[in-house]
Amino acid sequence: MKKVATRFAPSPTGPLHIGGVRTALFNWLYSKNQEGDFYLRIEDTDKERSKDEYKDQIVKSLKWIGINYDGEEYIQSKKIKDHIKIANELLKNGHAYKCYCSGEEIEEQKKRARQKKIPYIYDRRWRDKKESDAPKNIKPVIRFKSKIEGTSILKDLVQGNVEIDNNTIEDFVILRNDGTPTYNLSASVDDHQMNMTHIIRGDDHKINTFKQIQIYEAMKWELPSFAHIPLIHTIEGKKLSKRDKASTLDDYSKIGIIPDALRNYLLRLGWSYKDKEIFTLDESIKFFNLEGIGKSPSKLDMSRILSMNEHYIKNMNENYLFDQLTTYSKLYKTEIKSDKKDKIKKSLIFLKNKAKTLEDIFNNGQYIMVNEVIFNQDDIKLIDNSAKKVISDFSAQFSKIDQITRENLEPIINELIKSHNTNFKGVGQPLRIALTGSKFGPGIYDIIISLGQEEVSKRLSNKVFT
Repeated sequence: MKKVATRFAPSPTGPLHIGGVRTALFNWLYSKNQEGDFYLRIEDTDKERSKDEYKDQIVKSLKWIGINYDGEEYIQSKKIKDHIKIANELLKNGHAYKCYCSGEEIEEQKKRARQKKIPYIYDRRWRDKKESDAPKNIKPVIRFKSKIEGTSILKDLVQGNVEIDNNTIEDFVILRNDGTPTYNLSASVDDHQMNMTHIIRGDDHKINTFKQIQIYEAMKWELPSFAHIPLIHTIEGKKLSKRDKASTLDDYSKIGIIPDALRNYLLRLGWSYKDKEIFTLDESIKFFNLEGIGKSPSKLDMSRILSMNEHYIKNMNENYLFDQLTTYSKLYKTEIKSDKKDKIKKSLIFLKNKAKTLEDIFNNGQYIMVNEVIFNQDDIKLIDNSAKKVISDFSAQFSKIDQITRENLEPIINELIKSHNTNFKGVGQPLRIALTGSKFGPGIYDIIISLGQEEVSKRLSNKVFT
């Protein structure tokens, strides 16, 4: 039995789309589940639009989410000669022919199809003509001689049997008149040469699959198995496109989504295993199968992504969470200063409360990271004379304690509530504003303990409160 081999074959003509990431993930998980290989093929034959920056972004995105491909990237443009060779073989063995239709003739055929409101299919006028009839001033394209009669059945591993009338597949171009191969020829030749056993891709490729199967059969190559995954839609039910907000991994990375959480979300987007929701990486590989992929499109739900991310933040090892936070801060915010790192790390236990993203944790911990408190202008107005007295009285009692613990702080706070004839908010809010600059934030005990005695005393002595 052949070793399982899958591939992900993006075009570097734009940033990697979230739908592409899920396709790569399903290919990778299937190959790893079957103890096979997973390859990355860069389909860069569109020289006008292909850019190295997009290729680099694809590689970086896969690495970020934890998808590692085997071997080097397979660069399609380096294999053009092999594709042209196969086109000529198909021509030689009668499975392809030269078409001398001019651009004007093709346009006329398309115009007639539009008038009749039917899909355009090339009328095959050069299919059986002799070479001697060829005009001298037109460079021909090479078209594949598609089946005209009967039906073809695709035994799809996700969709089940898909049947199509052969006459609906036109004699498609495999070599343009400038000598360059088209997608269906290049993809077929590459998949054959790379020994692909399973082609797992979006179900918008189904018609291409029927064309590619005909090339395989004409060349007497062993057919791979095919699986077509339903596409991802927006929450409104429209097909997700590259223009949609939050369509690339960078969009998620910037707001502080953790790679493991997004990978788990994408795994569950259109695939299920029993009623399990959370999967470790090892579990993802162990349980993944093609049978669990649904037949209907999935909707990309940002609230579900945030909920999954929150779960990971709450439950992950705090050393790992701290590494994620410092990397995120350096990339998208400001680098956490060395002298603040220890305080932040110790405070993660409460900074992560109610945090859905790394950005939330960063914002929650801002008061620790800054050397000077930046006051919210609306909140500082809440510091009236009675609030200043609370701050002053707390500061006097706070200076007398040797060690900052909740047990040492609680009696001071309770005494202030009593002496100022107020409630917990009446004491906690002025202190929180004085120490963090905002009335919102972590609990007052957590704030005081995280800042430490020296920093608390310094902030409470700010002349704003005297």
